[in-house]
Amino acid sequence: MLGLVFVGLIIAWLIVNAIKEPIDFFNVLLIGFTQGAVYALVALGYTLVYGILQLINFAHGDVFALSGLFSTTILLSVFGISDASSTGAIVLGLGSTFLIVAAFGAIVNSSIEFVAYRRLRNAPRLSVLITAVGMSFIVQNISLAIYDVNAHSIPPLVSSSYVFNIHGVHYSWDQFFVVLVTAPVLVLLSWLVKTTKQGKAMRATSQDPEAAAIMGIDVNRTISFTFALAGGLAGVGAVLFLTEFNMRYDTGFTLGLIAFTAAVLGGIGNIRGALAGGLALGLIENISAGCLGAQWKDVSSFVILVLVLMFRPTGIFSGSLGGKR
Repeated sequence: MLGLVFVGLIIAWLIVNAIKEPIDFFNVLLIGFTQGAVYALVALGYTLVYGILQLINFAHGDVFALSGLFSTTILLSVFGISDASSTGAIVLGLGSTFLIVAAFGAIVNSSIEFVAYRRLRNAPRLSVLITAVGMSFIVQNISLAIYDVNAHSIPPLVSSSYVFNIHGVHYSWDQFFVVLVTAPVLVLLSWLVKTTKQGKAMRATSQDPEAAAIMGIDVNRTISFTFALAGGLAGVGAVLFLTEFNMRYDTGFTLGLIAFTAAVLGGIGNIRGALAGGLALGLIENISAGCLGAQWKDVSSFVILVLVLMFRPTGIFSGSLGGKR
């Protein structure tokens, strides 16, 4: 009941702000929706791994940051893309970068699983948790050693002109680009997990690894594929993030925690939950920043995490990749 009271207060607060400043409210709402799409991609990485292994891969955010920094090398040094490049060159360069960086993130994440986690499959949970934190620092310091402490960015490759501008409520093409890329990726992921043979193996391994192995499923290969898939999503999310913001070696630490919060909010281990949690958290963050000030943006994220863990630890959606446990 107390949790419902909090939800009611938040909804009432949103309604009041929408009535007082409707233009600012809906502009912030659209920004939050865009940012929430990136959170959802990163949160899906946490959800996929947790759904299979019941493991929080704390290195996932740092894989995101390393992939983003790597994408600056691909775009600027390999393809030589700039804001003066032709439209065809930008489209080809960005498209190729998405594929290359997704593959890079997949390789890094699956390598972490093979080197650090596979040998701890039957170890106590505390050992695996400490190892995950250690891998986070290792990946973060590799990013620092290669790309130094400075922030890296790319030129504005997507137009910032408005898709629409209705009475002051506007949405730009560079923001809409994030949604245009995220939507088919999420549809493809849902199709892969629900209908393909590999997706069925993932769901079976999530439900009961021992029974899945008895039925002939290669559990180790399925887990490695899941880590690779999570790393690929982190790579795609990193390129999208870079089109809007800059990237540092430690960007993944904060954003990873926020994406983890989104996964918990939606119901960690549940794909629909990761999507819902990412979008919800993006909206909550930006609305609180717009109404209360930018200093409250991260505060709101972690207040939501604490409240969810207190009143509904299973999140919005319960269950796992393979159904309810």
